[in-house]
Amino acid sequence: MLDDSLRARVGPGLDRAAGALAARGVPAGAVTAAGLAAGIAACVAAALAVWPLALVLWMANRAADGLDGPLARQSAPSDLGGFLDFIADFVVYGGFVVGAAIALPDARLAFCALLAAYLLNNVALLTFASLVEKRQVAYGDDRSLRFTPGLTESTETFIAYALVCLLPGSAQWIAWVFTAMVLFTVGQRVTMARRTLR
Repeated sequence: MLDDSLRARVGPGLDRAAGALAARGVPAGAVTAAGLAAGIAACVAAALAVWPLALVLWMANRAADGLDGPLARQSAPSDLGGFLDFIADFVVYGGFVVGAAIALPDARLAFCALLAAYLLNNVALLTFASLVEKRQVAYGDDRSLRFTPGLTESTETFIAYALVCLLPGSAQWIAWVFTAMVLFTVGQRVTMARRTLR
């Protein structure tokens, strides 16, 4: 929901930073890999309940994720790069939930529900994207995959995980609320599919 407005605000700065990296020959894949490493470290820090470190590493992961796309577009964009970036995102999205569940036993049921909601949301997102591409329907944005809008996107995920790091004592309720938001997004995408794929 917030991705487009955030992208409009920070996009020019990311483009400038990406231009500087491109001029130095830094490949987008290296930024994706660095972001993945930071994200995995954030998951480990969460599992160990080192929440300040988990937050810093999570922020580093999100910064790299925001930068690798503009860098790819200015250097050597590829569908493989977009695919690997998507995989890296969900390694960290899922890994952080597992790490937080290890550290916070009282919140484990909520985090399990969140993982199940992620599964449904990804099935809805990717199946719809595939069918839209098959029908050559102009829907979604211009990234490697056809990302359709919804209530929960990257920005909302960033906020939810940051809140877990800042308020681990409230993680159970944060996870339940975010699960409900993700399930609402599944419903949005099912509705889009019903309207678009008739």
